[in-house]
Amino acid sequence: MAPSGRFVYGSNRGHHSIAIFAVNSTSGVLAPVGWESSRGLTPRFFALDPTGSFLYAANQDSDTIVTFRVDQPTGKLLATGQVIKTGSPSTIAFR
Repeated sequence: MAPSGRFVYGSNRGHHSIAIFAVNSTSGVLAPVGWESSRGLTPRFFALDPTGSFLYAANQDSDTIVTFRVDQPTGKLLATGQVIKTGSPSTIAFR
């Protein structure tokens, strides 16, 4: 969930994408916003940075972590072009 509480994200390993849902602030019901390709294979894990400005997708089978900017008004993801090569990423942690 985004720090704002307005959006929820989920990884779809079969589709190699990140699903995006808007959260109704009154009922909590989710509404689909769309999906964004993870720009790799098998997004095993993803994480929003603590500010909610960036989402990092850890693509296990393509050995990459791909950075996306989060569009705050819509929750949509915009690839930044930053791709980190690493062996089979399975988690992301911030300190």
